[in-house]
Amino acid sequence: FIFPLEMIFGIIFIFQMCTGLMGNFLLFLIYMYIFLILPHKKKPADVILAHLTFANTLSLIFRGVPNIMSSFGVSPEIGDVGCKAVFYVQRVTRGISLYTTSLQSTFQAVTLTPSDSKWVWLKPKISTLIQPSLLCAWIMNMVIYTMVILEYIARRNATEASLQPIAVPCETITQNPHIDAMFLSTIFIRDLFFLSLMTCNSIYILNILFKHHKTAQHVRSTTHSSQDSPEKKAARLILTLVTGFVFFYWINTFLTVYLFVIKNTSWQLEKFGNFIASCYPSICPFLLIKNENRIYRINYIKTRIRIFSS
Repeated sequence: FIFPLEMIFGIIFIFQMCTGLMGNFLLFLIYMYIFLILPHKKKPADVILAHLTFANTLSLIFRGVPNIMSSFGVSPEIGDVGCKAVFYVQRVTRGISLYTTSLQSTFQAVTLTPSDSKWVWLKPKISTLIQPSLLCAWIMNMVIYTMVILEYIARRNATEASLQPIAVPCETITQNPHIDAMFLSTIFIRDLFFLSLMTCNSIYILNILFKHHKTAQHVRSTTHSSQDSPEKKAARLILTLVTGFVFFYWINTFLTVYLFVIKNTSWQLEKFGNFIASCYPSICPFLLIKNENRIYRINYIKTRIRIFSS
C-alpha cells in the first residue's frame, strides 16, 4: 500500500508539531519554575527566550494544524476572518522570532563586552531595556502586518479549493501593485537588518570567546584542557542557533516572496514552505534545553541533600 503524498505531508507535520510543542512547553516550564520557585537564578536573557518560546508555540500551532487538516482531506470553512487571523498570526510570530533571536545575540554581545570597550556603558542598562524593546517589537510587527489583514480573504471558488490540499482555503487580493511592492520591500529591509545584526553580534561573540579561550588555556590543568571548554560550548551553541536560523529563515523568505508573486503555484511547494518555516521553532527549544544547566544543577543538589539526610 502506497501512501498518497498528501498523507505523507500530514504525518510529517504531525511529528514536527508534536515534537516542537513538547520542546517549547518543556522549555516554558523550565522558565516558569525558575521565575516562580528559583527567582535568584533568573537571568535577564530568560525573558527574551520566554518570548521566543511563546512565539514559536503560536507559529507551530497556526502553521501545523491547517496543514495537518488539509493533508487528511479536511477543509474547514473558516471564512474571511479565519483567513486573516491564521496568516496574520503566522507573519507576526515569524517577525517576533527574528527579533527575539537578534535581541538575544545583542544581549550576549553586550554582556561579554570587555571592560575596556567603548560599548561597556551599555552593560548596566541593557537589562532594563529588554522588556520595553520586546513590547515595541510586538507592536511594530502587529502594525506592519496589518497589510495581511487587508490582503487575505476566503477562497470564493469552493470547487477549485477542494481540488488541491492547500493548508488554508484562502487567496490574496491585490489592492495596488505599488503598495504590495513597498510592503515586500519593507519586510525585506527589516529582515536583512536584523539578520545582519544577529550575524555581526555572533561573530563578535565568537571573537571574544576565542580570545578568552586562548588566555584561559594557559592556566587550565591538563585534565580540563582535554575536555570541551565553556567557551567552546558557548561558541558551538551560538553558531548552531545563528546558522540554523539564517538557513531556514532565508529559504522561507524566498518561498514566501515567490508564492506571493506567483499566484497559481503547486500545493507541494506551499506545504514545503510551511514545513521549512516550522523547522526552527521545533528545533530551537531542544538546543536551548540541552545547554540549560541550571535545572541539572538543581537536581544534582537535591540528590546530594537526600543522600546526606538519609
